[in-house]
Parts: sequence; C-alpha cells; structure tokens
Amino acid sequence: MTTSSEDVLLQVPQVRYKKGDGTLFLMDQRLIWMVENRDTVAVSHPYADIKSQKISPEGKVKVQLQVVLHNGVSSTFHFTNRNGLQAQLADRDKVKEMLQTLLPKFKRKVDRELEEKNKLLSSNPALLQLYKDLVMTEVVSSEEFWAQHASQYTQKQKQQPQDIGVSGAFLADIKPQTDGCNGLKYNITPDIIECIFKTYPAVKKKYVENVPAKLSESQFWTKFFQSHYFHRDRKYAESKDLFTECGKIDDQEMKRDIQTGVDDPLVNITEFEDKTLDEGYGVANEKMNVITGTVSQAMIKRFNQHSIMVLKATKKVSEAAEAEAKNAPKQNGSVGDLEKPEEGHVAKKKRIQSKITYDDLDAAGSSTAVSGPSLTLSKVERYLHGPMPDTNMEQLNPNETSAVLRSVVHETKQWQVRHSSSSLVSPAAAVGALGELSPGGALMRGFQEQSLAQLVPSDIENEVRNLYLALCELLSHFWKCFPPNTPNLEQKAVKMHEALHRYHTAKLKPFEDKLIRELSPLSHHLTKHLNQLLNAAYQKFSNWQKIKNR
Repeated sequence: MTTSSEDVLLQVPQVRYKKGDGTLFLMDQRLIWMVENRDTVAVSHPYADIKSQKISPEGKVKVQLQVVLHNGVSSTFHFTNRNGLQAQLADRDKVKEMLQTLLPKFKRKVDRELEEKNKLLSSNPALLQLYKDLVMTEVVSSEEFWAQHASQYTQKQKQQPQDIGVSGAFLADIKPQTDGCNGLKYNITPDIIECIFKTYPAVKKKYVENVPAKLSESQFWTKFFQSHYFHRDRKYAESKDLFTECGKIDDQEMKRDIQTGVDDPLVNITEFEDKTLDEGYGVANEKMNVITGTVSQAMIKRFNQHSIMVLKATKKVSEAAEAEAKNAPKQNGSVGDLEKPEEGHVAKKKRIQSKITYDDLDAAGSSTAVSGPSLTLSKVERYLHGPMPDTNMEQLNPNETSAVLRSVVHETKQWQVRHSSSSLVSPAAAVGALGELSPGGALMRGFQEQSLAQLVPSDIENEVRNLYLALCELLSHFWKCFPPNTPNLEQKAVKMHEALHRYHTAKLKPFEDKLIRELSPLSHHLTKHLNQLLNAAYQKFSNWQKIKNR
C-alpha cells in the first residue's frame, strides 16, 4: 500500500504487467504498479534505483515501456488503453516524459553518493579490502556493508573537516605545465580551491552561479586561468570575460579598505617613501618624484590587493572564533555590562603589550586553558620531528679518523700470519654439525612450529591477514547480538550466522584448497585458528537455537 505522505504525480490506468491488468503510478519518490481492483502494490521501483528506460519501436503491435535498474533487473509495462493505438501511445509518452524529468534529479543524488563512497574506499585501503572480501564475494550485501561494517568510517567522514590557513603564496604555488600542444595545464588541489574561495568571495559567487548549471568545474577553472582577472597585470580586459565583474567588485572593496584605514597604532600605512641615510642623512625633507609605469602600478596594486584579501580571509576566521567565545555563557558579569571605548594611548599600550608578551611562556597564565581549534594530525611523528633524514650520518673529527686509520693498518699487517690447516674443523665434523642444525635434525626438533612465518610466502601471508580482517569484522557483529533479547537482535543473529557460512564457503574453503595444492605441510596450521573461531560461533548459534526451541 502507498503511504499517505506520498504525492501522485501521474496515474495511468489499463497498464498490463506480466499478464496482469492494473494501474501505473508515478509518485514523488518511486514508480509503482497496483493490481486492478486491489489496494496492494505489486511493483515498486524507487527512482534512485532506475538506471534507464526503454520504449518499444514504432510499428510494433504492443506499446511497451521498460525500466532497467542498476542491478540489471528490468520491468516491462504494456499499455492497453481500450481507445486504440493512439491513446496507448499517448499514455506511454506521458510516462516517458515524466520519467525523463524525474530520473536526472535522483541520478545526480545517486552519483554523488557513489562518488563519496568511492572516495572513502580509495582513501582507506583496509576498508577497500574488506569491501572486496565481503561484498564482491556476496557474503553480505552492499547496503548491509555500508550500514554496519563501514559505519565508523562514514561517521568519521561526516565530522567537520579541519580548517586550513590561507598562505600568501598559494597562487604562486599553482605552477602551469606544458601539455605538448602549445598549451598550459594547471593542477589545482581542493586546498587551493578553498583558499581561492576564502580570499576572493567574488570568484566563489561566480562558481555557485555557473557550476554545474552553465559550466562544468573543469571549464570554469579553465576560464578563470585564462581570464584577465587571474592575469591582472595585463593592461586591457576582454569585454566578454566572465570575471570582469569580479575585478570591479575587488576594486570597490580595496577603495573601501583604503578609506577605512588600518586600526593599528604601530603601523603608518600612509608613508610609502623609502628613507635612507645616504640622502640627507635621514633629515632631508626633499621628496624625489618617482615616475612609475602603468604596468608597475598595476602589479603593485595587485600585490597589495592580494595581501589585503589574504589578511581579511584570516581575520574572518579569527572573528568567527571570537564571536563564538563571546556568545558562550559567562559565569561572572551581567547582561547590562558594556565595554567602554578605549582611549588612543590605552589602545596603543595594549597593542605594544601584545607584541612583547608571549602567552605560552607566561608562567602565570600557563594554568589557563587556551581556547582555539584543535589540531588534527594524521601522523604525529612528522609534526613533532619534522623531515627526518633517510640515514644517520655521523661526523668524525680528525683525531678519530686518524685513530681508525691506524687500527685498520694494524689489522691488515696481521693478515700475513696464517693458521695451520690442522686447526680447522674436519669435514666429517662439519657435515655432522650441518645435519644436526638442519630441519629434522637432533637440534632442530619442532622447527616447523617455530619458523612457520618464515616458510609462508608473502602473498599467502597477505591473504591470511585479509581473511582474519574479514572474519573478525563478521564475528564482532555476530557476538554483539548475544544475548538476543529483542526481535531485531534475533534477526541480526540469524543474518550474521548465514553470512559466516557464506564466508566459510566463498573465502575460507577455496583458500584451504589452494594451500593443499601449493603448501600442503602448512595448510592445517594456517587455517586452524580461523576454523576454531568459526566453530565457536556455530556452536553458540546452535545452543541458542536449542534453548529457543524448547
């Protein structure tokens, strides 16, 4: 039955499916077919599961429409309107046109989900291997894998990513490469794109307006690097440039910043002339007229504007953190307390104090917790130690070098003295010692048990490791079901027991057959513990079934 919250977008009666007459409905989330004179949904296909649709060719007696799902299953609907062929074609075309408008919306959603899953698998090799061992061998379904076995990875991905700072040279780091056809190729990373959006909000606005409605992401960044906006030291701009408006917006922002000025008593932003001791010994008031070309002025303006935008992007982050700290509830103070404007000398004194005081070196303030964003590190060693050399180079002083040289010369002089052959071990004793130290010898009893890891090839070792990872993942969910005191836990226990049997048949048994062929003496030792783990789970499930059926 359909739910009351679903909206019917299109209803087409007299539609046959597998020799049964009924009505075809196009809902807001799925396509359904109901048997005639019944309130039961016989066919239900969510739009996200539909890959494509096909229609019968012209001239065919039956007017049909087929929907093909992503898993390869297809459903064919035969339109049997009693008013004739034209009415049947009209009904079929209504459904076809409606599906043409609905499927792309859900397809983009599915593609986005698949892209996120592929990115998650590519960034986590252990999860990718687990996906191959469980899903591709049909031990568990894809839906169960993402809902149960990959939940910790998906939850970790949903966490707010660590905010990165904006480097003043991030545009200089974008180094073009020649593509061999008199063209340039720019390789930009997501971090660089994020820096561009933070520094130039006008570019982000253009990106939202044009991608993907008018341009693809690749086309957008191609136009950006070809535009006058990126090469702003050029003299003339193209009238049809997509980013011409961005340059005008930035010019207005820069004028506004110049008029506002810099609220820092230690900075004199209005003094641009250089003073040297060579001219007037620092006391001359004459100012030389400096004639600067338009290209130089444009370049200086571009550098200044870029620096202002980088500082503003960094300031936005700090202001947001300060706003969160102010909005937090305070233990002391009342709502009516207002900060009084500080005088100029007080602000200057406070600014100087901040320049000469280091909070992390202040013993008095060491006990107070410093509020700020936490740093998430993937490799702590690289952060603490920095780049480490591949080899440890020890430098010897001249005295040590001469001492080593003298010891080497002394040792070489002793080489002339040779021992007589009678003092060497006899051949019979040497052969006997080798026999006793060989596998199976008197001194090497239990050799196979002790050096099992040395006898296993690396590829077999990797397979055993992957088998353990997959089995431990299944067993962890199996044992969590006990005691099964709810219907959901009982159902999950049955599913996980079936998954363990499928794992035993699809993964462990073929691996044991392979070991018998390639490493027959070691086959029992490598899979002994795996079988013990499985048998313990089977025994637990069997005991639970006996208690349940009493």
